[in-house]
Amino acid sequence: MAKDHGPSIKDDKLYEDLRRQGESKEKAARIANARAAGTLDPESARLEDRSKQELYDEARKIGIECRSKMTKGELVEAIRGHK
Repeated sequence: MAKDHGPSIKDDKLYEDLRRQGESKEKAARIANARAAGTLDPESARLEDRSKQELYDEARKIGIECRSKMTKGELVEAIRGHK
């Protein structure tokens, strides 16, 4: 069972998994909270339906680097690959 990390972490298990993979506390918290809120859905086909700006904003939230140089397709791939 995952340790309770307090009210600021919405998905404790995902947070712990990301930390074990070497992600920073901040990045792990952003990803875990986005997934818990339903705003991070990497398996969804809805990503293609979003505007490039929406994808860019999502990439910024989860900490994807070099996002400003990416095309819409590259943003979709980066978000999906960032589990």
